[in-house]
Amino acid sequence: MKNSKTVEAGVPAYFDPQNSIVRTAGEHTESVLAIVANRYIGAHPPQPPVYRVHLEDSFPRLSDCRYEMNLKERLPELQDGEFVYVWGKLWSEAESDIPLAVSCFGPVTVYVNGSAVFQSNLNDDVFPDRRAYFRTGLSQGWNHVLLEFTAVGTGCGGIFGTGSVKGAPLHFLAPTAGRSGCEGWIYSAPQQSRWMLQPECERAGVPQGGTAALRAEPLQSAFRSGAAEAALASRCAWYPQAGWPDTVACAGNLARIFGEVPGAKALAWSRLAVTAPGFTDTRLSLRSRDVAALRVYVDGRLAAIQPGGSAGLECVLPLGFGSHDLLVEAVCGGPDWGFRLEAADAGGEAEADTVNLVLPHPVEGQAGPWLYLGTFLASAAPEAAAAAVMDTPFGEGAESCFWRVDRPGGAVRPYLESTLYGRWNYPLGVTLYGLLCTGIVLDDSHYTAYSRGHIEQCTRLHEYALWDTGRYGAPGINQQLALIDSLDDCGSFGAAMLAAHSVQPLPGAAGAAEYIARYIHGTQSRDEAGALYRTRGTTDFMQGTMWCDDLYMSTPFLVRYYQLTGNAEYLDDAVAQFLHYRARLFQPELGIMHHVYDYKFGKPNGVPWGRGNGWVLFSLTELLEILPEQHPQRPELLDYFLELCEGYLQLQDAAGLWHQVLTDAESYAEASCSSMFVYAFARGVRRGWLLKPHSYAAAAIRGWHALAEYCIDKQGNVYGVCRGSGYSFNKLYYKEQLTWQLNDTHGIGIVLLAGIEALELTRELEAQKQ
Repeated sequence: MKNSKTVEAGVPAYFDPQNSIVRTAGEHTESVLAIVANRYIGAHPPQPPVYRVHLEDSFPRLSDCRYEMNLKERLPELQDGEFVYVWGKLWSEAESDIPLAVSCFGPVTVYVNGSAVFQSNLNDDVFPDRRAYFRTGLSQGWNHVLLEFTAVGTGCGGIFGTGSVKGAPLHFLAPTAGRSGCEGWIYSAPQQSRWMLQPECERAGVPQGGTAALRAEPLQSAFRSGAAEAALASRCAWYPQAGWPDTVACAGNLARIFGEVPGAKALAWSRLAVTAPGFTDTRLSLRSRDVAALRVYVDGRLAAIQPGGSAGLECVLPLGFGSHDLLVEAVCGGPDWGFRLEAADAGGEAEADTVNLVLPHPVEGQAGPWLYLGTFLASAAPEAAAAAVMDTPFGEGAESCFWRVDRPGGAVRPYLESTLYGRWNYPLGVTLYGLLCTGIVLDDSHYTAYSRGHIEQCTRLHEYALWDTGRYGAPGINQQLALIDSLDDCGSFGAAMLAAHSVQPLPGAAGAAEYIARYIHGTQSRDEAGALYRTRGTTDFMQGTMWCDDLYMSTPFLVRYYQLTGNAEYLDDAVAQFLHYRARLFQPELGIMHHVYDYKFGKPNGVPWGRGNGWVLFSLTELLEILPEQHPQRPELLDYFLELCEGYLQLQDAAGLWHQVLTDAESYAEASCSSMFVYAFARGVRRGWLLKPHSYAAAAIRGWHALAEYCIDKQGNVYGVCRGSGYSFNKLYYKEQLTWQLNDTHGIGIVLLAGIEALELTRELEAQKQ
């Protein structure tokens, strides 16, 4: 977004005044909160993870979420000068642009929808540890990515995938019909000659190491029509193979999936769908081979036992309308072990279709009705009543496992494919905290349930995500929590998680909180004084820096974890961080904060970025709310709070807002920092922390009215929120390059929190008049 225009009176013009929410909601803050919250929830409805078949025989994903495609290792018969093609696809809801990165083991060309978007250069080809970054556009719908690898003396293949593990942890799907819905790439056998994917005259112009997409109109048209996909699919054999080879297909289903493990148990899970009203006599007919023991459970209760030495059983069960979990537990008794089960209405032909076996949980890439789990020999198999779940691994040690399907290398894994719902990142932490508090203050469970549902989706799958990471290198869900490497990944969302958990326990929250606390205390870098700072980062300029933002990424979680555990070590650490950051970043002459202290230069960057300052004051407010009155450093922190508030009070503009660069009134009016100052002022007045309550109450109420009038439109869209930042010693970076975005999640939750505090302050002031 471009910076807002400013009218003569200094009022921001993000939209025509006719569209302001105050035109419809007036001064009814409750209505403003509901409209903003409803717009966000409507735009991002609850979406569970998508469970897919993962092709284990395809390429592994590394911890940076890229795929390692070592073709010389995969194809030992590959000769120098030959070519290998690797093919996958991505879905895009709309036209978009994504970051990609490749490390080359040899010459690489990347095609997207038939256009060459990257070709390696001579340096890329001989430095496999380097990453070449580039961006490419995606069309709405399916996008086909084809990589051409040339075998040379240095190798063949590369490491390819997302260029932003935190922002876009891409997973690619297999493109052919026999593997539809499966996650993973497919690859060709060695090819003697290069495929003519686009005219040589155009190919010759591909900039080496560049990102410009060349036109290959016939191929692009064919991809759009689906003809190129069919042509590529039939051009050669693609691996890994989609189905079992004939020598294996005739074996028992459990033998195909698990091999022979004498005495081991395996489970198979399906569902009986009964569509007739009332109760239906359901006949189960089961045949088995090489099975030492077999039990059948329906809805967690034992329904039938196959006698030892028997090859089958039949039973009739009265089942009511609806869906019933069906679990088969088998013990391996030979090399060909397996079973076949059929279900039907025992009443006769007319009702033959009223009982069916169906897949117990949606899994893309699986057509049959069964999921499989095992094998268990050293560790106990899960009880039937506890096995029918999709959010936890089973077994211990080497036997730990999750569900599989009856196809080669067919593991079931969850993947997060929604835009925002269910994701774990720091802007969503404050967003969900705002929605949670909105539900509480409006006494409306719709908002609290939405916030808790999003958080619970993360916490419930936390244990699984850690297991998935260890098993496959990078998880399909919760990647920022499972792959923590900075305070951004844990503290903000972790604080929102603990706030929700304190209202009503969330499954998995205690374990996730312990995991985060261990990271902050035991892994995150600290300087010689004990201050949290960044020794590494997603970009080089982050190395050796302290950001005032990181007070929010750490201290609200630490104080809430102190509440959860009673361990004062975490509270004292939060207190210490404020004093450390004050020593490095506070500007006493203005009473505000620098954005960043750079250890490489031994000084702060000299720019008072709005939201960075907002994070500091907001986080200090959260600390003071919980810090015991008798804590020895509470007076010092209260003095610090007063100094900051006085500094920010002097910088509120005539309209009631604060600016992107706090000391530059020509920079745009920024909604997220304005919201945090409103929040802290109102909270400070309500708690009696501020010495000039009338001045701060007036500033808070004026600030909230300005936010509603100038930054929120009547549909509940939020304007003027600065996008995610880097940092610079140049003020113009913040003023001109660090622009605002519509409905940015850095601001929605804090706007709601500002409204809540303004509402509570107004209620208290009204009550004082009585």
